[in-house]
Amino acid sequence: MKKKKGFTLIELMIVIVIMGILISLGLTSFTSSNRKNRDNRRKGNLRSITTAMESFYNDKGKYPSGNASGDILGCSTGDNQSCVWDASWTDSKGTTYMAKLPKDPSATQRYFYSGGNNTFQIYARLENLPDSNIPHDINGNALSYPNTSCSSGGPLLCNYGLASSNTTPENGRTPQ
Repeated sequence: MKKKKGFTLIELMIVIVIMGILISLGLTSFTSSNRKNRDNRRKGNLRSITTAMESFYNDKGKYPSGNASGDILGCSTGDNQSCVWDASWTDSKGTTYMAKLPKDPSATQRYFYSGGNNTFQIYARLENLPDSNIPHDINGNALSYPNTSCSSGGPLLCNYGLASSNTTPENGRTPQ
């Protein structure tokens, strides 16, 4: 009797299951890497904005004001005009503080600004919750800053912030 060559159904099923496991591990790793890359862009953007804030302060003797929506005020024609994220930050005298005020790399999130006179705070929402730059409680749970909104479409509290050298990101906001 001749033995047939080929794979049995069980052998094919085992190969398919192993391939499925490897693909899901790869996708998880890829997704995590993308999250961390976006978070690194957010951190870099906030550092760049902070540098521009210090230049503004050196020129004007105060930081730009912010509105309740978390926008920076003081662009283009007057001190009360909101700066547009992803556009040039230029004051009424034509001084450019940033060629392009960066916006959050995610279409559903935004940066949140609070400030004026002698202090400012700028916030973002990091996606990688175990990040060491996010405040955590004693149980290791990620905390957020109340009265901030890092979502372009609804309430999503910010969990990462930078501030002027004379204050902290909290500025009276205890992370919760």
